Amino acid sequence: REAIDPTERDLTVPPPKLGTKIRVNEFAPGHLDERGLQSPVHRTATIDYGIVLEGEITLVLDDSEVTLRAGDVVVQRGTDHAWANRGDVTARVVFVLVDGVYDDQLTASLPAGALDGLMHGGPRD
Repeated sequence: REAIDPTERDLTVPPPKLGTKIRVNEFAPGHLDERGLQSPVHRTATIDYGIVLEGEITLVLDDSEVTLRAGDVVVQRGTDHAWANRGDVTARVVFVLVDGVYDDQLTASLPAGALDGLMHGGPRD
C-alpha cells in the first residue's frame, strides 16, 4: 500500500456535504490586523462547536464581542464572525463543524449578498 502524503489533503474549512470536520486551531498572540482581528470575517453553512482548550480568544460578531477562556464552549450557527487572540499566550481551540444548509426562510431574511461571502463556496443543495 502506498503511503499518503498528509500535506496533500483537503485543507478547506467547511466539512464535506453531510459530513463533519474537526480541527484544532492555535491562535498565537498578536498578529492582529488594523481592525483588531486575527481571522477574516467569514461565514459558513455549518453549525460549529468551539471548545477553548487553552488561553483565551475573542469571538467578534457584527454587533458584539465575547472573550472565551479555557473550558468555554460556543456554538456558532452560520453568522458572520471573526476571531482575535488579544491576550499574551497562545489560544488553542477545538472546532467541530457540522455541514448544514441555510433554510429558505433564513436566506430570505439575510441582507442582499450575505451568502456571497461563504467560506469556500456558496449555499449547497
